[in-house]
Amino acid sequence: MRLPQRTLSALAAIAASLTLLAVPPAPAAAADTGDGCDPIDPAACLLPFPSNWYTVADAGTATGRRVQMKTTIKNALGVPVAPGEWNRADGFSPGSALLSRVPGIDLARTGAAPITDIGASLRADAPIVIVDTATGERWPYWAELDANAPDDRKALIVRPAKNFREGHRYAVALRDLRDAAGNLIAPNPAFARILGPDLPPGDPLAARQRDEKKVLAALRRNGVGRDGLYLAWDFTVASRQSLAGPMLHMRDEALGKLGDRSPSFLVTQVTDGVDDRIAREVKGVVWAPSYLDQYGGLPGSSLHRGGDGRPSQLPGNSQAVPFQCEIPKSAFTDPARPALYGHGLLGGEGEVDAGNVKSMAAEHGFMFCATRWIGMSEEDVPNVVTALADLTRFRTVADRLQQSMLNFTFLGRAMTRGFAGHKAFQNGAGASLIDTGAGLVYDGNSQGGIMGGALTAVSPDIRRAVLGVPAMNYSTLLNRSADFPEYAQVLDLFYPDKLDQQIGLALIQMLWDRGEANGYAWHMTDDPLPNTPKHRVLMHVAFGDHQVAPVAAEVQARTIGARVHAPAVTPGRSPDTVPYWGIPVFGSSYDGSAMIVWDSGSPAPPLTNTPPTQGRDPHSDPRNNADARRQKATFLKTGTVMDVCRGGPCVITP
Repeated sequence: MRLPQRTLSALAAIAASLTLLAVPPAPAAAADTGDGCDPIDPAACLLPFPSNWYTVADAGTATGRRVQMKTTIKNALGVPVAPGEWNRADGFSPGSALLSRVPGIDLARTGAAPITDIGASLRADAPIVIVDTATGERWPYWAELDANAPDDRKALIVRPAKNFREGHRYAVALRDLRDAAGNLIAPNPAFARILGPDLPPGDPLAARQRDEKKVLAALRRNGVGRDGLYLAWDFTVASRQSLAGPMLHMRDEALGKLGDRSPSFLVTQVTDGVDDRIAREVKGVVWAPSYLDQYGGLPGSSLHRGGDGRPSQLPGNSQAVPFQCEIPKSAFTDPARPALYGHGLLGGEGEVDAGNVKSMAAEHGFMFCATRWIGMSEEDVPNVVTALADLTRFRTVADRLQQSMLNFTFLGRAMTRGFAGHKAFQNGAGASLIDTGAGLVYDGNSQGGIMGGALTAVSPDIRRAVLGVPAMNYSTLLNRSADFPEYAQVLDLFYPDKLDQQIGLALIQMLWDRGEANGYAWHMTDDPLPNTPKHRVLMHVAFGDHQVAPVAAEVQARTIGARVHAPAVTPGRSPDTVPYWGIPVFGSSYDGSAMIVWDSGSPAPPLTNTPPTQGRDPHSDPRNNADARRQKATFLKTGTVMDVCRGGPCVITP
């Protein structure tokens, strides 16, 4: 996910101009129960988050609830985050961090499960409890304090170690919390009153007390009483329909109109004799229906919605989808297998000519074609920056990402149903350089590994995908990425309160779910979305990655049901009590979804929500390793994960 220098230069210029607009932040105000804030956590409005306090009953949704936030947070210019787009949802993110503020808490003295001991979160006496109210299942997590914040604004962050189940309601209890001296921390006055005798109807806390009784009853049914209780609340996770519904509507409508044909395309450039690996490079444009609200779907556009609230095409609106394909020399002897390639952070289709991609094509007979992850491509940088200055605008990022998945789908259809008939993809005798009998596959790295998981889940054509140095859930990733500090400059200007920043990250994740793997993870492999086949996924993780946090890849592996190659790392390399807790292992070869950890010797990442700063960054090592490419190729061709590490950990010598 490393930013190119030209992107950094543009970002610096934009940030400098935005600085002129910034004003000093107003002091944080106490939550007011009249404006929709939850009084049980007065540190900031919207805490605790997520919470059913910010939903209403709605019989028309799959969960029976609908988000209804009346107020959110404001930026330094006093502009509030307008909640309208969030209020479309019928619940909260399946990967949502649970946020609260507990003054004086010491997590070690409390005994809260740290990132190194996720199994401790399921102890009977765990001080933080998350329970599925329908099944009684205790949910695994790790707890941390925001290491980026001053003591008086540190959020308590509880991150799920596996995504919450769609449509389910969870109850949360914080109990027996202790400060650094080991003293029990008493609940705040508002929550203490709610725990007390019934309040009279006119009391400002009476409604909250009535709601809280349902939470306390759910906890009691699952063995959690009031003793030592500091705070308790519940929340509902968004349904599949809410998360994936807009994207599936776009896909099904667009492909329904396309039928079995190839989309229209135009070849604009053909270059022969590229190098000793690539015989031909082809550039051009594929046209896809655009569901964005500007003709041509430029950066900053959002989904256009019809009267029913679903994405709708403006009359005649289409998206020009630029593509670049690399055809290996071997294709002139044996036609190449078609493969989509996904680029890294804020990049473009030109990344398909990277050396590792060319080597993969030449060594294993693939034709890689790429387009842009619009919403998070190089052309989107200015819009991404403005979205960090005013989080209301983040919908434009998430909406363009959904269009990008449709664009990739249409490029894939052109590769398998149209390109073979064009002379740019034929040899001198007119024979196709593409193996039209081979299924379409996907290979992507970094952002391409993150977005590739979402594309795989919604694709009716991709059956096998390799996700290079992947993860999911940007709200977990950003603070842990060495790429984020450049963007954090803008966030610091416009949302200087670190507690507000964590709330803001949780808010934008609800929208990001519609356009990244976190919102589709439950359906990435064996539980496919409607009109979608099952998939197999191979994840290549770099131990100590500076740019994409491996811990978030582990959350993805648990959620999608992947197994981890064992031994995963050399004994002593992982700081965890049980390395790769909760992920089943496999030894030699395996037919199914898997995670491989590639270790180049870099230090383990920090145990806090901060980026690595020690040692070299191994982010690019797996894709540049011949054994890793051989494993990827075998998987993409057969679905089998072969052991290329000779029975031991997968070690790379940089």
